[in-house]
Amino acid sequence: MKPCQKTLLIMVMISFSALTYRCSDNVNIWMVGDSTMADKKPDAAPETGWGMIMQEFCNEKATVRNHSLNGRSSKSFITEGHWARILDSLEKGDYVIIQFGHNDEKPDTARHTDPFTTYKQTLRKYIDDTRSKEGVPVICSSIVRRHFDNAGNLRDTHGEYITAAREIAEETNTAFIDMEALTRKMVIEAGQEKSKEFFLFCAPGEFENRPVGARDSTHLSAYGARKVVGLFAERVKELNLTLAGLLR
Repeated sequence: MKPCQKTLLIMVMISFSALTYRCSDNVNIWMVGDSTMADKKPDAAPETGWGMIMQEFCNEKATVRNHSLNGRSSKSFITEGHWARILDSLEKGDYVIIQFGHNDEKPDTARHTDPFTTYKQTLRKYIDDTRSKEGVPVICSSIVRRHFDNAGNLRDTHGEYITAAREIAEETNTAFIDMEALTRKMVIEAGQEKSKEFFLFCAPGEFENRPVGARDSTHLSAYGARKVVGLFAERVKELNLTLAGLLR
């Protein structure tokens, strides 16, 4: 082989090695949760899960893999086999952002969990399973529902599930982001009328797929989803979590 050919071969090998290293150096951020976090099909517009926006807040080192699903609780996400498939793909150093609670409150046996028993036990499984693969779990409380009472006060609709999520995070030394508290503050500061911009409110005919409009104080608009991710990212940085190194 001629010297110039050898040089070219070495350069190609070095370039390939560098590319391989960059790919392997990429960190996955897995997101597991319910409809407030889930990806939405175009016919659901303008509804937007905050997991859909997460990649915009990450740097080139991270790939967001949003596996959140509409209607799931911490329990049903496992029993339906969704968590097992994620766990099978989880790699060392990956992050798992876990946010359930909205549907754990539902009375049906397929989804319901009790805050201080089965809910905490299920969250512990996510934490333990993630760590068994040398991943990093992050527990989030549910985002607030925009439910005001007749006096104009924002109601507490998640109750003990927020406390239970915080407790299991403390008991397992897991990072905890209180998204309920962060979004509650956001909604209160915006006020009863302006806070509709964060949620799924649209006039009849404003979107072709919603001829009668929408008035939904649980699910987010694209604007609201972006605000929620911003709150999450800001809190991660305030707590100086290692996850902050993957955020812009």
